[in-house]
Amino acid sequence: MTSPVIIAGAGIAGLWAALHSAPRRVILLTGAPLGEGASTAWAQGGVAAALGCDDAPALHAADTIEAGAGLVDADAARLLAEAGPSEVEALFTLGAPFERADDGAWALSREAAHSRARVARVKGDQAGAGILAALIKAARAADHIEIREGWRAAGLLPARGEGCAGVIARAHDGALEAFEGEVVLATGSLCGLYAVTTTPWTSQGQALAMAAELGAVIRDPEFVQFHPTAIDIGRDPAPLATEALRGEGAVLIDAAGARFMAGVHPLAELAPRDVVARAVHRQNRSGEGAFLDARAAVGAEFPERFPAVFAACMSAGIDPRAAPIPVAPAAHYHMGGIATDLDGFTGVPGLYAVGECAAPGVHGANRLASNSLLDGLVFARRAAQRLRAQPLALTPGVAPRIAPDLPGPALQRLRQVMSAEAGVEREGAGLVRLLGVIEALEARYGAAHALIASRFVAAAALARTESRGAHYRLDHPGASARSVSTRLTLEALRAAPAPLKAAGAAE
Repeated sequence: MTSPVIIAGAGIAGLWAALHSAPRRVILLTGAPLGEGASTAWAQGGVAAALGCDDAPALHAADTIEAGAGLVDADAARLLAEAGPSEVEALFTLGAPFERADDGAWALSREAAHSRARVARVKGDQAGAGILAALIKAARAADHIEIREGWRAAGLLPARGEGCAGVIARAHDGALEAFEGEVVLATGSLCGLYAVTTTPWTSQGQALAMAAELGAVIRDPEFVQFHPTAIDIGRDPAPLATEALRGEGAVLIDAAGARFMAGVHPLAELAPRDVVARAVHRQNRSGEGAFLDARAAVGAEFPERFPAVFAACMSAGIDPRAAPIPVAPAAHYHMGGIATDLDGFTGVPGLYAVGECAAPGVHGANRLASNSLLDGLVFARRAAQRLRAQPLALTPGVAPRIAPDLPGPALQRLRQVMSAEAGVEREGAGLVRLLGVIEALEARYGAAHALIASRFVAAAALARTESRGAHYRLDHPGASARSVSTRLTLEALRAAPAPLKAAGAAE
Protein backbone atom coordinates (compact mmCIF):
# COMPACT_ATOMS: atom_id res chain seq x y z
CA MET A 1 0.00 0.00 0.00
CA THR A 2 1.34 3.45 -0.93
CA SER A 3 2.32 5.53 2.09
CA PRO A 4 0.45 8.78 2.77
CA VAL A 5 1.67 12.24 1.91
CA ILE A 6 2.29 14.24 5.08
CA ILE A 7 1.71 17.95 4.52
CA ALA A 8 2.85 20.34 7.24
CA GLY A 9 1.02 23.65 6.90
CA ALA A 10 -2.47 24.65 5.80
CA GLY A 11 -2.10 27.90 3.91
CA ILE A 12 -2.68 28.21 0.19
CA ALA A 13 0.30 26.02 -0.77
CA GLY A 14 -0.41 23.24 1.73
CA LEU A 15 -4.11 23.05 0.92
CA TRP A 16 -3.54 23.18 -2.86
CA ALA A 17 -0.96 20.39 -2.60
CA ALA A 18 -3.36 18.35 -0.48
CA LEU A 19 -6.25 18.76 -2.91
CA HIS A 20 -4.14 17.80 -5.93
CA SER A 21 -2.46 14.78 -4.31
CA ALA A 22 -5.55 12.60 -4.80
CA PRO A 23 -5.90 9.67 -5.01
CA ARG A 24 -2.96 9.42 -2.59
CA ARG A 25 -4.01 9.66 1.03
CA VAL A 26 -3.00 12.94 2.68
CA ILE A 27 -2.47 13.74 6.34
CA LEU A 28 -2.63 17.51 6.73
CA LEU A 29 -0.98 18.86 9.89
CA THR A 30 -1.88 22.34 11.11
CA GLY A 31 -0.91 23.78 14.45
CA ALA A 32 -3.89 26.12 14.50
CA PRO A 33 -7.49 25.48 13.44
CA LEU A 34 -7.92 25.70 9.66
CA GLY A 35 -8.12 29.34 8.62
CA GLU A 36 -6.06 30.58 11.57
CA GLY A 37 -2.32 31.03 11.81
CA ALA A 38 -1.72 31.06 8.03
CA SER A 39 -0.30 34.09 6.26
CA THR A 40 -2.59 33.38 3.30
CA ALA A 41 -5.59 34.65 5.23
CA TRP A 42 -3.89 38.01 5.69
CA ALA A 43 -2.89 38.50 2.06
CA GLN A 44 -4.71 41.55 0.76
CA GLY A 45 -3.65 42.27 -2.78
CA GLY A 46 -4.60 39.13 -4.70
CA VAL A 47 -3.10 36.74 -7.24
CA ALA A 48 -0.94 38.09 -10.06
CA ALA A 49 -1.67 36.56 -13.48
CA ALA A 50 -1.77 37.71 -17.10
CA LEU A 51 -5.57 37.91 -17.32
CA GLY A 52 -6.06 41.26 -19.05
CA CYS A 53 -6.55 41.73 -22.78
CA ASP A 54 -3.43 43.91 -22.89
CA ASP A 55 -1.29 41.39 -21.01
CA ALA A 56 0.62 38.19 -21.71
CA PRO A 57 2.59 35.64 -19.66
CA ALA A 58 5.80 36.82 -21.30
CA LEU A 59 5.21 40.32 -19.92
CA HIS A 60 4.46 38.93 -16.48
CA ALA A 61 7.65 36.83 -16.56
CA ALA A 62 9.68 39.85 -17.67
CA ASP A 63 8.35 41.95 -14.78
CA THR A 64 9.13 39.11 -12.36
CA ILE A 65 12.70 38.88 -13.61
CA GLU A 66 13.18 42.65 -13.52
CA ALA A 67 11.92 42.93 -9.95
CA GLY A 68 14.17 40.07 -8.82
CA ALA A 69 17.33 42.12 -9.47
CA GLY A 70 19.40 39.49 -11.25
CA LEU A 71 18.62 36.45 -9.11
CA VAL A 72 15.41 35.09 -10.65
CA ASP A 73 15.61 31.78 -12.47
CA ALA A 74 14.17 32.57 -15.91
CA ASP A 75 12.65 29.11 -16.36
CA ALA A 76 10.87 29.38 -13.00
CA ALA A 77 9.53 32.83 -13.86
CA ARG A 78 8.29 31.65 -17.25
CA LEU A 79 6.60 28.60 -15.73
CA LEU A 80 4.95 30.72 -13.03
CA ALA A 81 3.62 33.27 -15.51
CA GLU A 82 2.36 30.72 -18.03
CA ALA A 83 0.48 28.77 -15.36
CA GLY A 84 -1.00 31.88 -13.74
CA PRO A 85 -4.25 32.33 -15.69
CA SER A 86 -5.26 28.67 -15.38
CA GLU A 87 -4.58 28.67 -11.63
CA VAL A 88 -6.80 31.71 -11.10
CA GLU A 89 -9.51 30.10 -13.22
CA ALA A 90 -9.21 26.91 -11.13
CA LEU A 91 -9.57 28.87 -7.89
CA PHE A 92 -12.56 30.76 -9.26
CA THR A 93 -14.20 27.48 -10.26
CA LEU A 94 -13.54 26.14 -6.77
CA GLY A 95 -15.40 29.11 -5.28
CA ALA A 96 -12.82 31.82 -4.65
CA PRO A 97 -14.84 35.04 -5.04
CA PHE A 98 -12.63 36.99 -7.45
CA GLU A 99 -14.24 40.17 -8.72
CA ARG A 100 -15.55 40.20 -12.28
CA ALA A 101 -16.90 43.08 -14.35
CA ASP A 102 -20.43 43.05 -15.77
CA ASP A 103 -19.06 41.79 -19.10
CA GLY A 104 -17.29 38.90 -17.38
CA ALA A 105 -13.80 40.41 -17.53
CA TRP A 106 -11.57 40.09 -14.48
CA ALA A 107 -11.38 43.08 -12.14
CA LEU A 108 -7.64 43.69 -11.96
CA SER A 109 -5.45 45.92 -9.79
CA ARG A 110 -2.02 47.23 -10.65
CA GLU A 111 0.68 46.96 -8.03
CA ALA A 112 4.31 47.98 -7.71
CA ALA A 113 6.72 47.06 -10.53
CA HIS A 114 3.97 45.51 -12.68
CA SER A 115 3.78 46.90 -16.22
CA ARG A 116 0.08 45.99 -16.42
CA ALA A 117 -2.92 45.71 -14.14
CA ARG A 118 -2.86 41.95 -13.47
CA VAL A 119 -3.76 41.29 -9.84
CA ALA A 120 -7.02 39.36 -9.51
CA ARG A 121 -8.65 40.69 -6.36
CA VAL A 122 -11.43 39.97 -3.88
CA LYS A 123 -13.32 43.02 -2.62
CA GLY A 124 -10.27 45.26 -2.67
CA ASP A 125 -8.29 43.70 0.17
CA GLN A 126 -10.00 40.38 0.95
CA ALA A 127 -8.16 38.06 -1.45
CA GLY A 128 -6.36 35.87 1.06
CA ALA A 129 -9.37 35.34 3.28
CA GLY A 130 -11.68 34.61 0.35
CA ILE A 131 -9.29 32.13 -1.28
CA LEU A 132 -8.54 30.35 1.99
CA ALA A 133 -12.25 29.93 2.78
CA ALA A 134 -12.81 28.23 -0.59
CA LEU A 135 -9.79 25.95 -0.13
CA ILE A 136 -10.80 24.94 3.40
CA LYS A 137 -14.31 24.05 2.26
CA ALA A 138 -12.88 21.86 -0.51
CA ALA A 139 -10.33 20.20 1.78
CA ARG A 140 -12.96 19.35 4.40
CA ALA A 141 -15.07 17.74 1.69
CA ALA A 142 -12.20 15.70 0.20
CA ASP A 143 -12.28 12.01 1.18
CA HIS A 144 -8.54 11.54 0.69
CA ILE A 145 -7.52 14.27 3.17
CA GLU A 146 -7.26 13.63 6.92
CA ILE A 147 -7.01 16.97 8.72
CA ARG A 148 -5.12 16.96 12.02
CA GLU A 149 -5.79 20.33 13.62
CA GLY A 150 -3.72 21.29 16.63
CA TRP A 151 -0.66 19.30 15.48
CA ARG A 152 2.44 21.28 14.51
CA ALA A 153 5.52 19.76 12.84
CA ALA A 154 8.34 19.66 15.42
CA GLY A 155 10.94 17.66 13.49
CA LEU A 156 11.52 15.40 10.51
CA LEU A 157 12.05 11.64 10.67
CA PRO A 158 15.42 10.79 9.10
CA ALA A 159 15.21 7.84 6.72
CA ARG A 160 17.50 4.86 6.98
CA GLY A 161 20.50 5.72 4.85
CA GLU A 162 19.41 9.16 3.72
CA GLY A 163 16.24 11.13 3.17
CA CYS A 164 13.06 11.97 5.03
CA ALA A 165 10.63 9.28 6.19
CA GLY A 166 8.02 11.43 7.91
CA VAL A 167 7.26 14.05 10.53
CA ILE A 168 7.26 14.22 14.30
CA ALA A 169 4.34 16.47 15.28
CA ARG A 170 3.56 18.07 18.62
CA ALA A 171 0.05 18.68 19.95
CA HIS A 172 -0.94 21.66 22.09
CA ASP A 173 -0.62 19.52 25.23
CA GLY A 174 2.96 18.59 24.34
CA ALA A 175 2.19 15.07 23.12
CA LEU A 176 4.35 13.83 20.25
CA GLU A 177 3.28 11.57 17.38
CA ALA A 178 5.17 10.21 14.38
CA PHE A 179 3.58 10.33 10.93
CA GLU A 180 5.41 8.24 8.32
CA GLY A 181 5.32 9.08 4.63
CA GLU A 182 6.67 11.50 2.08
CA VAL A 183 6.65 15.04 3.44
CA VAL A 184 5.62 18.38 1.96
CA LEU A 185 6.71 21.37 4.05
CA ALA A 186 4.35 24.31 3.60
CA THR A 187 4.71 26.13 6.91
CA GLY A 188 5.36 29.57 5.47
CA SER A 189 7.62 32.40 6.45
CA LEU A 190 10.38 33.34 8.86
CA CYS A 191 9.17 36.93 9.18
CA GLY A 192 7.99 36.28 12.73
CA LEU A 193 11.68 36.49 13.63
CA TYR A 194 11.32 40.26 13.27
CA ALA A 195 9.87 42.63 15.86
CA VAL A 196 7.62 44.31 13.28
CA THR A 197 5.96 41.87 10.88
CA THR A 198 2.73 41.52 8.93
CA THR A 199 2.75 37.73 9.29
CA PRO A 200 1.86 35.53 12.27
CA TRP A 201 4.68 35.90 14.83
CA THR A 202 4.73 32.11 15.10
CA SER A 203 6.25 31.94 11.59
CA GLN A 204 9.89 31.58 12.62
CA GLY A 205 11.51 29.60 9.80
CA GLN A 206 10.75 26.20 11.29
CA ALA A 207 10.57 24.48 7.89
CA LEU A 208 13.86 25.99 6.78
CA ALA A 209 15.59 24.78 9.94
CA MET A 210 14.08 21.27 9.84
CA ALA A 211 14.99 20.77 6.18
CA ALA A 212 18.51 22.05 6.78
CA GLU A 213 18.95 19.52 9.59
CA LEU A 214 18.37 16.76 6.99
CA GLY A 215 20.92 18.27 4.61
CA ALA A 216 18.74 20.45 2.38
CA VAL A 217 20.36 23.47 0.73
CA ILE A 218 19.08 26.89 1.80
CA ARG A 219 18.92 29.44 -1.01
CA ASP A 220 19.16 33.24 -0.64
CA PRO A 221 18.10 33.44 3.04
CA GLU A 222 19.29 37.06 3.31
CA PHE A 223 16.49 38.35 1.09
CA VAL A 224 13.60 39.37 3.32
CA GLN A 225 10.99 41.67 1.82
CA PHE A 226 9.74 44.51 3.97
CA HIS A 227 6.31 45.81 3.05
CA PRO A 228 6.57 49.60 3.04
CA THR A 229 3.07 50.36 4.29
CA ALA A 230 2.32 48.42 7.44
CA ILE A 231 -0.06 50.48 9.53
CA ASP A 232 2.09 51.96 12.29
CA ILE A 233 -0.12 51.62 15.37
CA GLY A 234 2.12 49.54 17.62
CA ARG A 235 0.49 46.14 17.07
CA ASP A 236 2.15 42.73 16.75
CA PRO A 237 1.62 41.62 14.04
CA ALA A 238 1.16 44.94 12.26
CA PRO A 239 -1.95 45.32 10.08
CA LEU A 240 -1.25 46.02 6.45
CA ALA A 241 -2.28 48.83 4.13
CA THR A 242 -2.39 46.94 0.84
CA GLU A 243 -0.30 48.06 -2.10
CA ALA A 244 -3.50 48.18 -4.13
CA LEU A 245 -4.21 51.50 -2.40
CA ARG A 246 -1.16 52.98 -4.10
CA GLY A 247 -2.27 51.32 -7.31
CA GLU A 248 -5.54 53.23 -6.98
CA GLY A 249 -3.69 56.52 -6.52
CA ALA A 250 -2.93 56.84 -2.79
CA VAL A 251 0.29 58.78 -2.16
CA LEU A 252 2.99 58.80 0.49
CA ILE A 253 3.46 62.07 2.38
CA ASP A 254 5.47 63.37 5.31
CA ALA A 255 4.08 64.96 8.46
CA ALA A 256 3.88 68.31 6.66
CA GLY A 257 1.79 66.83 3.83
CA ALA A 258 4.52 66.84 1.17
CA ARG A 259 5.00 63.84 -1.13
CA PHE A 260 8.47 62.30 -0.91
CA MET A 261 8.57 59.39 -3.42
CA ALA A 262 8.65 61.49 -6.59
CA GLY A 263 12.24 62.49 -5.87
CA VAL A 264 13.28 58.91 -5.05
CA HIS A 265 12.18 56.88 -8.09
CA PRO A 266 10.53 57.61 -11.47
CA LEU A 267 7.61 55.31 -10.55
CA ALA A 268 7.14 57.17 -7.24
CA GLU A 269 4.69 55.23 -5.03
CA LEU A 270 4.69 52.29 -7.49
CA ALA A 271 8.44 51.78 -7.37
CA PRO A 272 9.68 48.31 -6.37
CA ARG A 273 8.93 47.47 -2.76
CA ASP A 274 12.54 47.61 -1.57
CA VAL A 275 12.87 51.18 -2.85
CA VAL A 276 9.64 52.32 -1.21
CA ALA A 277 10.44 50.49 2.04
CA ARG A 278 13.83 52.20 2.36
CA ALA A 279 12.30 55.60 1.66
CA VAL A 280 9.60 55.10 4.29
CA HIS A 281 12.20 53.77 6.76
CA ARG A 282 14.38 56.85 6.26
CA GLN A 283 11.43 59.19 6.59
CA ASN A 284 10.52 57.73 9.95
CA ARG A 285 14.13 57.58 11.13
CA SER A 286 14.62 61.25 10.25
CA GLY A 287 11.56 62.29 12.25
CA GLU A 288 9.75 63.65 9.19
CA GLY A 289 7.27 60.80 9.31
CA ALA A 290 5.60 58.68 6.64
CA PHE A 291 1.86 58.54 5.95
CA LEU A 292 -0.28 56.96 3.26
CA ASP A 293 -2.84 59.47 2.04
CA ALA A 294 -5.81 57.82 0.35
CA ARG A 295 -8.31 60.60 0.98
CA ALA A 296 -8.52 61.69 -2.64
CA ALA A 297 -7.94 58.27 -4.22
CA VAL A 298 -10.49 56.30 -2.16
CA GLY A 299 -12.18 58.68 0.26
CA ALA A 300 -15.77 57.85 1.21
CA GLU A 301 -15.62 54.50 -0.58
CA PHE A 302 -13.07 53.12 1.88
CA PRO A 303 -15.44 50.83 3.88
CA GLU A 304 -16.68 49.06 0.74
CA ARG A 305 -13.53 48.99 -1.36
CA PHE A 306 -10.91 48.19 1.32
CA PRO A 307 -12.79 46.85 4.34
CA ALA A 308 -9.81 45.19 6.09
CA VAL A 309 -7.66 48.33 5.96
CA PHE A 310 -10.61 50.48 6.99
CA ALA A 311 -11.38 48.27 10.00
CA ALA A 312 -7.74 48.21 11.15
CA CYS A 313 -7.47 51.98 10.92
CA MET A 314 -10.77 52.64 12.68
CA SER A 315 -9.83 50.25 15.50
CA ALA A 316 -6.88 52.54 16.22
CA GLY A 317 -8.94 55.74 16.00
CA ILE A 318 -7.81 56.66 12.47
CA ASP A 319 -10.47 57.40 9.86
CA PRO A 320 -8.65 56.96 6.52
CA ARG A 321 -11.44 58.81 4.73
CA ALA A 322 -10.42 61.96 6.60
CA ALA A 323 -6.81 61.48 7.70
CA PRO A 324 -3.56 59.99 6.35
CA ILE A 325 -2.52 56.57 7.68
CA PRO A 326 0.80 56.36 9.59
CA VAL A 327 2.97 53.66 7.98
CA ALA A 328 6.28 51.89 8.56
CA PRO A 329 8.09 48.99 6.88
CA ALA A 330 7.45 45.51 8.32
CA ALA A 331 8.91 42.09 7.54
CA HIS A 332 6.41 40.70 5.07
CA TYR A 333 7.80 37.93 2.85
CA HIS A 334 10.88 35.72 2.64
CA MET A 335 12.17 35.40 -0.91
CA GLY A 336 14.74 32.82 0.15
CA GLY A 337 14.11 29.43 1.67
CA ILE A 338 14.62 25.73 1.06
CA ALA A 339 16.12 25.30 -2.40
CA THR A 340 13.86 23.19 -4.63
CA ASP A 341 13.50 22.24 -8.24
CA LEU A 342 10.41 23.24 -10.23
CA ASP A 343 8.44 20.35 -8.70
CA GLY A 344 9.09 21.36 -5.12
CA PHE A 345 11.67 18.60 -4.57
CA THR A 346 14.41 19.57 -2.11
CA GLY A 347 17.02 17.04 -3.21
CA VAL A 348 16.48 15.14 0.05
CA PRO A 349 14.62 11.91 -0.88
CA GLY A 350 11.07 12.02 0.44
CA LEU A 351 11.09 15.76 1.19
CA TYR A 352 9.31 18.53 -0.73
CA ALA A 353 8.76 22.20 0.08
CA VAL A 354 6.20 24.60 -1.39
CA GLY A 355 4.98 28.11 -0.74
CA GLU A 356 6.92 30.72 1.16
CA CYS A 357 9.27 28.28 2.92
CA ALA A 358 10.55 27.11 -0.49
CA ALA A 359 12.87 28.81 -2.95
CA PRO A 360 12.40 27.50 -6.50
CA GLY A 361 14.14 30.62 -7.85
CA VAL A 362 11.08 32.61 -8.86
CA HIS A 363 11.44 35.63 -6.54
CA GLY A 364 15.15 36.40 -6.61
CA ALA A 365 16.21 39.40 -4.56
CA ASN A 366 12.86 41.18 -4.55
CA ARG A 367 9.47 39.48 -5.01
CA LEU A 368 7.13 41.04 -7.54
CA ALA A 369 3.94 42.12 -5.77
CA SER A 370 1.20 39.45 -5.53
CA ASN A 371 3.37 36.71 -7.02
CA SER A 372 3.38 34.98 -3.63
CA LEU A 373 -0.06 33.36 -3.73
CA LEU A 374 0.55 32.34 -7.35
CA ASP A 375 3.86 30.76 -6.34
CA GLY A 376 2.00 28.70 -3.71
CA LEU A 377 -0.53 27.49 -6.28
CA VAL A 378 1.79 26.68 -9.18
CA PHE A 379 4.51 24.81 -7.32
CA ALA A 380 2.14 23.05 -4.92
CA ARG A 381 0.23 21.59 -7.87
CA ARG A 382 3.49 20.46 -9.50
CA ALA A 383 4.71 18.86 -6.27
CA ALA A 384 1.42 16.99 -5.92
CA GLN A 385 1.63 15.78 -9.51
CA ARG A 386 5.13 14.40 -8.91
CA LEU A 387 4.08 12.76 -5.65
CA ARG A 388 1.24 11.01 -7.49
CA ALA A 389 3.48 9.87 -10.32
CA GLN A 390 6.54 8.81 -8.29
CA PRO A 391 5.49 7.48 -4.87
CA LEU A 392 8.40 6.64 -2.60
CA ALA A 393 8.47 4.59 0.61
CA LEU A 394 11.34 5.18 3.04
CA THR A 395 12.02 3.50 6.37
CA PRO A 396 12.74 5.66 9.44
CA GLY A 397 16.32 5.44 10.68
CA VAL A 398 17.83 7.23 13.66
CA ALA A 399 15.62 9.09 16.12
CA PRO A 400 14.80 12.67 15.07
CA ARG A 401 16.04 15.72 16.94
CA ILE A 402 13.27 17.66 18.65
CA ALA A 403 14.46 21.24 18.81
CA PRO A 404 13.94 23.23 22.00
CA ASP A 405 11.67 26.26 21.99
CA LEU A 406 13.03 29.68 22.89
CA PRO A 407 11.50 31.13 26.06
CA GLY A 408 9.38 34.24 25.45
CA PRO A 409 11.93 36.84 26.63
CA ALA A 410 14.70 35.22 24.56
CA LEU A 411 12.49 35.18 21.47
CA GLN A 412 11.63 38.85 21.93
CA ARG A 413 15.33 39.65 22.30
CA LEU A 414 16.04 37.83 19.05
CA ARG A 415 13.22 39.62 17.23
CA GLN A 416 14.42 43.03 18.38
CA VAL A 417 18.00 42.38 17.29
CA MET A 418 16.92 40.89 13.96
CA SER A 419 14.94 44.06 13.21
CA ALA A 420 17.79 46.32 14.29
CA GLU A 421 20.64 44.54 12.50
CA ALA A 422 19.12 42.53 9.61
CA GLY A 423 16.25 44.83 8.73
CA VAL A 424 15.53 47.25 5.89
CA GLU A 425 19.13 48.49 6.01
CA ARG A 426 22.10 46.43 7.23
CA GLU A 427 25.84 46.83 7.76
CA GLY A 428 28.65 44.44 8.53
CA ALA A 429 29.27 45.46 12.14
CA GLY A 430 25.60 45.08 13.01
CA LEU A 431 25.38 41.65 11.39
CA VAL A 432 28.40 40.51 13.40
CA ARG A 433 26.65 41.75 16.54
CA LEU A 434 23.54 39.81 15.54
CA LEU A 435 25.53 36.61 15.04
CA GLY A 436 27.01 37.13 18.49
CA VAL A 437 23.54 37.37 20.03
CA ILE A 438 22.46 34.21 18.18
CA GLU A 439 25.56 32.37 19.45
CA ALA A 440 24.87 33.46 23.03
CA LEU A 441 21.21 32.45 22.89
CA GLU A 442 22.05 29.07 21.38
CA ALA A 443 24.70 28.45 24.06
CA ARG A 444 22.08 29.08 26.74
CA TYR A 445 18.93 27.56 25.25
CA GLY A 446 20.09 25.12 22.58
CA ALA A 447 19.68 25.07 18.80
CA ALA A 448 16.09 26.26 18.55
CA HIS A 449 14.70 26.40 15.03
CA ALA A 450 14.29 30.18 15.34
CA LEU A 451 18.02 30.51 16.03
CA ILE A 452 19.00 28.25 13.13
CA ALA A 453 16.83 30.26 10.72
CA SER A 454 18.15 33.57 12.06
CA ARG A 455 21.72 32.38 11.67
CA PHE A 456 21.12 31.58 8.00
CA VAL A 457 19.76 35.09 7.40
CA ALA A 458 22.55 36.85 9.31
CA ALA A 459 25.46 34.85 7.89
CA ALA A 460 24.24 35.17 4.30
CA ALA A 461 23.59 38.89 4.75
CA LEU A 462 27.12 39.36 6.10
CA ALA A 463 28.51 37.42 3.15
CA ARG A 464 26.71 39.50 0.55
CA THR A 465 28.96 42.56 0.44
CA GLU A 466 26.74 44.43 -2.00
CA SER A 467 23.25 45.88 -2.13
CA ARG A 468 20.74 44.01 -4.28
CA GLY A 469 16.95 44.04 -4.13
CA ALA A 470 15.66 43.77 -0.59
CA HIS A 471 19.19 43.32 0.81
CA TYR A 472 20.67 46.79 1.37
CA ARG A 473 24.10 47.21 2.95
CA LEU A 474 24.87 50.73 4.17
CA ASP A 475 28.57 49.83 4.02
CA HIS A 476 28.27 48.35 0.50
CA PRO A 477 25.56 50.42 -1.25
CA GLY A 478 26.41 49.38 -4.81
CA ALA A 479 25.51 46.17 -6.63
CA SER A 480 28.21 43.75 -7.75
CA ALA A 481 28.65 43.26 -11.48
CA ARG A 482 28.03 39.53 -11.08
CA SER A 483 24.78 38.30 -9.55
CA VAL A 484 25.11 35.01 -7.66
CA SER A 485 22.59 33.23 -5.47
CA THR A 486 23.56 32.21 -1.96
CA ARG A 487 23.46 28.46 -1.33
CA LEU A 488 24.22 27.28 2.20
CA THR A 489 23.93 24.04 4.12
CA LEU A 490 23.72 23.76 7.88
CA GLU A 491 26.97 21.83 7.87
CA ALA A 492 28.75 24.69 6.08
CA LEU A 493 27.13 27.26 8.33
CA ARG A 494 28.50 25.56 11.43
CA ALA A 495 31.87 24.53 10.03
CA ALA A 496 33.79 27.77 10.66
CA PRO A 497 33.57 31.05 12.57
CA ALA A 498 30.76 33.26 11.32
CA PRO A 499 32.83 35.72 9.23
CA LEU A 500 34.59 32.83 7.45
CA LYS A 501 31.32 31.01 6.83
CA ALA A 502 29.80 34.20 5.50
CA ALA A 503 32.71 34.93 3.21
CA GLY A 504 31.96 31.82 1.14
CA ALA A 505 28.20 31.89 1.30
CA ALA A 506 27.53 33.71 -1.95
CA GLU A 507 30.04 31.85 -4.10
